[in-house]
Amino acid sequence: MKLKKQVTVCGAAVFCVAVFSLYLMLDRVQHDPIRHQNGGNFPRSQISVLQNRIEQLEQLLEENHEIISHIKESVLELTANAEGPPALLPYYTANGSWVVPPEPRPSFFSISPQDCQFALGGRGQKPELQMLTVSEELPFDNVDGGVWKQGFDISYSPHDWDAEDLQVFVVPHSHNDPGWIKTFDKYYTEQTQHILNSMVSKLQEDPRRRFLWAEVSFFAKWWDNINAQKRAAVRRLVGNGQLEMATGGWVMPDEANSHYFALIDQLIEGHQWLEKNLGATPRSGWAVDPFGHSPTMPYLLRRANLTSMLIQRVHYAIKKHFSATHSLEFMWRQTWDPDSSTDIFCHMMPFYSYDVPHTCGPDPKICCQFDFKRLPGGRINCPWKVPPRAITEANVAERAALLLDQYRKKSRLFRSNVLLVPLGDDFRYDKPHEWDAQFFNYQRLFDFLNSQPALHVQAQFGTLSDYFDALYKRTGVEPGARPPGFPVLSGDFFSYADREDHYWTGYYTSRPFYKSLDRTLEAHLRGAEILYSLAVAHSRRSGLASQYPLSNFALLTEARRTLGLFQHHDAITGTAKEAVVVDYGVRLLRSLVSLKQVIINAAHYLVLGDKETYHFDPEAPFLQMDDTRLNHDALPERTVIQLDSSPRYVVLFNPLEQERLSVVSLLVSSPRVCVFSEEGQPLAVQISAHWSSATDMVPDVYQVSVPIRLPALGLGVLRLQLGLDRHRTLPSSVRVYLHGRQLAVSRHEAFPLRVIDSGTGDFALSNRYMQVWFSGLSGLLKSIRRVDEEQEQRVDMEFLVYGTRTSKDKSGAYLFLPDGEAQPYVPKDAPVLRVTEGPFFSEVVAFYEHVHQVVRLYNLPGVEGLSLDVSSLVDIRDYVNKELALRIHTDIDSQGAAPAVFEEAALTGQLLPHAGHGLHPGRPESAHPAHSPGPGRLQPP
Repeated sequence: MKLKKQVTVCGAAVFCVAVFSLYLMLDRVQHDPIRHQNGGNFPRSQISVLQNRIEQLEQLLEENHEIISHIKESVLELTANAEGPPALLPYYTANGSWVVPPEPRPSFFSISPQDCQFALGGRGQKPELQMLTVSEELPFDNVDGGVWKQGFDISYSPHDWDAEDLQVFVVPHSHNDPGWIKTFDKYYTEQTQHILNSMVSKLQEDPRRRFLWAEVSFFAKWWDNINAQKRAAVRRLVGNGQLEMATGGWVMPDEANSHYFALIDQLIEGHQWLEKNLGATPRSGWAVDPFGHSPTMPYLLRRANLTSMLIQRVHYAIKKHFSATHSLEFMWRQTWDPDSSTDIFCHMMPFYSYDVPHTCGPDPKICCQFDFKRLPGGRINCPWKVPPRAITEANVAERAALLLDQYRKKSRLFRSNVLLVPLGDDFRYDKPHEWDAQFFNYQRLFDFLNSQPALHVQAQFGTLSDYFDALYKRTGVEPGARPPGFPVLSGDFFSYADREDHYWTGYYTSRPFYKSLDRTLEAHLRGAEILYSLAVAHSRRSGLASQYPLSNFALLTEARRTLGLFQHHDAITGTAKEAVVVDYGVRLLRSLVSLKQVIINAAHYLVLGDKETYHFDPEAPFLQMDDTRLNHDALPERTVIQLDSSPRYVVLFNPLEQERLSVVSLLVSSPRVCVFSEEGQPLAVQISAHWSSATDMVPDVYQVSVPIRLPALGLGVLRLQLGLDRHRTLPSSVRVYLHGRQLAVSRHEAFPLRVIDSGTGDFALSNRYMQVWFSGLSGLLKSIRRVDEEQEQRVDMEFLVYGTRTSKDKSGAYLFLPDGEAQPYVPKDAPVLRVTEGPFFSEVVAFYEHVHQVVRLYNLPGVEGLSLDVSSLVDIRDYVNKELALRIHTDIDSQGAAPAVFEEAALTGQLLPHAGHGLHPGRPESAHPAHSPGPGRLQPP
């Protein structure tokens, strides 16, 4: 209404000015004294000029009247339906392209440097260690280091500790994977519950004993199955410091594949559980098994008020370098942080693994002799053929001296005289006799060492926080502060290699189907939490809380925990065994279905004008979601909206905290469809065919795409009904390139379609911002040019194939070990290309034998119009021992660096979710050495 008034007033003012100007002109002519003195005789030429001007003025007045009429009609049309936003009505230009008019509102907002911490880089002290620089300087060789194969000989003087005793903290721990070789529930039943049950009794036998636990998911399941007396005992053990809950996450998450929202979610879920049930707040982070480490985790842990953390899986060459420079402990800082606000103290374990043979010191042959689970007669032994011996009065001096030598050598790699020695491995302490063997024998060693002042050592059981507290005390700083002389580091620790050239980069792309399902669940969880919160708040404010199903909160909790469980470093990574992957998939799908119920209930309540009419009936939901999945390993099937004489309604939700303009695509049963906004305003739509293959349309199913603007965290409603508005229902045009293949192509009278049997000329798609060129032969992207720039940027795509080695070590779920350089992907037949062009989006689909790729360009103002959507769907069931990759070459200026080359191997296995990389899903042999007796598996090369 405000716009209508403004335009009307403006038009009226223009009209009044024009009329008043004409009046003044005529009045001046009539009353001009000079003209009266001349008897009123005008020269004929002047009369003619005046007459022409009057005629021109009359014509202008008439045009002005028409303009005002048009403006008035436009205003009435725009404001006919309350406050609805103007519809985007594209038009077809003479050169054959669609144009969407610009919006009156700005599409972009300016950003002040103060708004972005990245813009503040360069201020303050730079870190001494920048991982990009370190990686460029290291040779990454693999020199034999003696007993410490990946390191070097360590020497010391017995008098090095005369001034200050060596303080040793031995930290018993058990790393419990929430799914890997066995499922989560099977691990719990067969091992984890026994570990935790024994923990309660064994720690209470001696107050000097300590234990570390990290996986809250297992702990919460166990907690639900124990009695009140045992719960009270656990709280006492936590309270007196014998049991430490480290990190406090639902799992020990992967740090390469997980989205930071999911990392935060699983951390919050674990911390809230600990606070509610144990009254505990984690202080230290413990990450011994993720396959490489991201700076995102220290940032999140620091923001969660943790002061210290530990990491383990770092490239052996980096570990060696940091050991030689005494840089294994550092303040980990974000690369964009100009000061120390994001710093967290980090300890990097120096040796090959976190098992007992690789934690007491540099020589695994000796350290294995102090893993008392391997005493003769047990199920596992030491691969170095020297077994442990029980500690007695007769041998304690000799055994203590041997162990102390390892402690002293390890301590020479660090800057303080406080030493951390983990004592555990995967699923350790699952039998009571192991608790006894470890605690009794180590306590005898500690008692002897501590009774010898000349040795200058104090050894004890401890937790991770015990170690950090002692280090801070020795260095004279508050917990979490930077000890004097310790370096500051920024960067990440990817990619990880544990030996030779065994780079753990295969898991970046293993089982991509489930990686995608993870993101789907994450998006639905965020949307469900927002809608549930809005609905509950509204129902409480309206006094209708009793009518709303608050039981949906339990579904949200279950979904958060399922998502958290899948962030585990053997879940989202795709590195678990087949049966475990199936178990994860079933859990993900079950939670996805539950979240859709929460979304349906909340949206139903929120869209109702009269909230008192809301009725919750789980057997007859008011709404249904736009896609379904038949199984955990099935691609989603989209819902087809059946159109008839009655209108159909679609509810849309924007889960972002900012307004967005997006194209929404729906499947309908007729190409004759009209779409209206919530206010009843007709909307322009693009109608396209729905294809089942490269050349076959699905009968009686059509895709309707409509651009719609949704408010932040807001809902919108579309009305669909049968009908045809030729000005607003705009069909796509299609070109199909067969490249000589004899294939029948479906046709429909609603869509212009042209079949091109042969032709290899390049072609382009364009919108108001850019022009995108494609290869006429391959259908793949070649270059991009922005309309406001003359230079074209090369963005050249190609498919490549990697083979795998014929040796014992092969590429798999963990490792990427190709047999050489990638070779071009050569399909049996030339690809079929399908080019769709329309008012709101255009796309190129290239159909190859094993993959089809879609590149879509949106014709919209704003951010979406400045981006390309690229997606690939892959079926490699007959591609055994091969990996398909998409490589992108660009000539984008990298500020002095070489032209960029990007490679994405996630294409492999998309349609075959169980296949991973077509190879074994287990860890490489060196990953968890305690599970296997062979010396080649335990001893690093």
